[in-house]
Amino acid sequence: MSALQSLPISDVNRREVKRFVKFAIVGVAGMATHLTLANIFNFGLHFPDALANAIGFMTAVIQNYLLNYSWTFRDKQSARTKSRWVQAGQFGLVSLIGLAINALVREIVSFIFHPIWLSVIPNPALAEIVNYNFSIIAAIGVVLFWNFGANRLWTFRNRA
Repeated sequence: MSALQSLPISDVNRREVKRFVKFAIVGVAGMATHLTLANIFNFGLHFPDALANAIGFMTAVIQNYLLNYSWTFRDKQSARTKSRWVQAGQFGLVSLIGLAINALVREIVSFIFHPIWLSVIPNPALAEIVNYNFSIIAAIGVVLFWNFGANRLWTFRNRA
């Protein structure tokens, strides 16, 4: 018996928990892509913070759509009443709103934690890197719930 099967919840809720776990696993892969590209573009190629973050975010969005379509929401494909292109457009719109939420949260977290990192990390350049990555991770954590909810209820919703 799996840990998920031992939970005292209905089969429908169990499927949703399983779907959310899959969505989160895809999200971790997306976070790795996002952080890697954001750091390369920001610290390696000296792009502005917001642009580097947006490049990493949007690349991860494409990766996440493909993985969510083929794995997380695979069971929704047989009941699909809209084309894959419409779904991709909806996923993209949800993700653009997610990018706006990400940017806002990242700026707030960065503003709050920047002086803290500078006070505890003696190397200012390292403090900047830690602050940048910490703020992105915090923003991803917030956006995860928006993305899952909006995509589950709109992009990959059953029409039947």
